[in-house]
Amino acid sequence: MITRRRALISVYDKTGLLHFARELNRLGFEIVASSGTFTVLKNGGVQLVKQVSDLTNVPEILDGRVKTLHPKLIGGILALRDKKEHMNELTRLNIKPIDVVVCNFYPLERINGRNLDLQTFLNSIDIGGPSLIRAAAKNFPHVVVIVDPERYGQVLQELKKYGNVTIETKSALAIEAFHKTASYDHSIYRFFKTFVTTEDR
Repeated sequence: MITRRRALISVYDKTGLLHFARELNRLGFEIVASSGTFTVLKNGGVQLVKQVSDLTNVPEILDGRVKTLHPKLIGGILALRDKKEHMNELTRLNIKPIDVVVCNFYPLERINGRNLDLQTFLNSIDIGGPSLIRAAAKNFPHVVVIVDPERYGQVLQELKKYGNVTIETKSALAIEAFHKTASYDHSIYRFFKTFVTTEDR
């Protein structure tokens, strides 16, 4: 039996997204997307695409604050494919493996320095996105993680040529992913520290 591969996509920067998603479909990937990304993909004619909530059976809650932090996503990313116990556990819990994670988030540096209130800033912080990225990067031998649209072409090329992405590319993408989340956390720290220090004066 052929097991369908899955790509989880949740992106703020949608540069090149439609072409990438269509090509993944042609390669047999089913796409699972967060609500905003799903709308863009569906309206753009991408066929094999479903919403995150279709996979988790849980709708987005708390005004969108909770979308992707669910065992059916995180478990599908973190499972070691070469460990029988992990794969049996996925089967038992009806969790489908996720093979590609494509994620980026609103660049907080765009609002640093603006005269914003603390709550507006806090509402801008992405929680699920960095978690998905870290999970995929942690499991990079088995999961492709993409945080930069510039990498779409390379990933597609390798998928078409080899049927998979080389371990060299996977490791390079994981390094980029951890750098992205580190930079993101630093942006949060820098802005938050400045804001709170200013408020205390």
